[in-house]
Amino acid sequence: MNKMYKVLATASIFALAAMPLAASAQDVPPQTIHNGQGNIQNQLKIVPGTMGQITNFVNDKTGKFITVTGRALAVGDQSEIILAITKDTKIVDAKGKRVPLKTIIDEKKIVKAFYGGAITKSIPAQGTALTLVVQDQNFTAIDGTVSEVKENGIVVKGKDIYTSIEDTIVLHFADKAQLLDQNGKTIEASAIEPGMSVKAFYGPAVTMSIPPQSTTKYVVVDTTAGENEQDAVGTDGIITSITDNKYTVIGKPMAKGGVNHVILTVDEKTQIVGLDGSPLTKDALKNDVRVEVSYGEVMTMIYPAQTKADKIVVKETETSKIEGTVVTSDRTTEGQVYVNVGSDQSTDNDIILNISEDTTVIPLLAGETVLREGTKIVAYHSKMMTKSLPAITNAEIVIVTSEDNAAAPKQ
Repeated sequence: MNKMYKVLATASIFALAAMPLAASAQDVPPQTIHNGQGNIQNQLKIVPGTMGQITNFVNDKTGKFITVTGRALAVGDQSEIILAITKDTKIVDAKGKRVPLKTIIDEKKIVKAFYGGAITKSIPAQGTALTLVVQDQNFTAIDGTVSEVKENGIVVKGKDIYTSIEDTIVLHFADKAQLLDQNGKTIEASAIEPGMSVKAFYGPAVTMSIPPQSTTKYVVVDTTAGENEQDAVGTDGIITSITDNKYTVIGKPMAKGGVNHVILTVDEKTQIVGLDGSPLTKDALKNDVRVEVSYGEVMTMIYPAQTKADKIVVKETETSKIEGTVVTSDRTTEGQVYVNVGSDQSTDNDIILNISEDTTVIPLLAGETVLREGTKIVAYHSKMMTKSLPAITNAEIVIVTSEDNAAAPKQ
């Protein structure tokens, strides 16, 4: 009988050791003790944690380290942290079963990473991992801007935090979705407005539609970001050409104002930075680079407008671009154009572009924005494409380069 109790006790100890203290510390309030002179709570240590994917792994003579990128488990925790993996670090699943670190990295599993309170003040912070708990379901996240508010969700345009791919996605709020502001306080969905910065976690299920749709359970909104953006005049777009130190940018006007097509002069007073605010040189400004440009309200009254750039934020150095000829096809529907990419005899690389109100079409001087058969174009499009032949994707910018062989306008 004593041996049985000893086995049960040992099993219980192993089970408790396998699960992080923080899992219960953040979900269950500490037990209250009544001693007749007031209430005294048991001292239960709250362990900080981060939930997300392991986005980097280092194993060298200095030790073994992982970077966990995702979201904080509580206010004050880190959304990204570098953690040392030691012999004392427990790596388990939700049932306490040990999981190889290599499996987590290879399969891009989501983990809850718990670590000690002693962390550096660097960005990202660094600490020592106590426990990694592998989650049953995966997710991804988008960091961007709210472009539209729907009845029970939002449309977000931004960048996937794990792949860095620019995309637009429709996110529907789950029944018990956590909606937080930049300070970690709960907000109502009605407080979210277009133009606000947002970081939203969604999945694992995502539709194959364009734009894709998914359900989100956790959204962090910077409710002050929209106010800051409204102060800027400029263009959010792509550098399409560079000539004699003049940079042509085509895209969308900023919230307060701007134009969709502008030629910019860049001098020593122009501030050039990356998305993280780090300073860059003019060498970073190249053709097909995605940028956000701020400039003054004074500009030439010609087309395209010309002015001096005050600030340029380099957002992405890789864009999706095609050149070709618009042709007639029975595979297109209203709002679509079929493009013979390369204007050749092959159809293997052809593409169908969705043309919508979000597409910026730049015609020839005194030309029209209707893309008729025979029109030669340069187009920038979303990286999200269907797997069909021809592939279908959303056109962001379409530049008409020639109408010499274009069909006559319909009368």
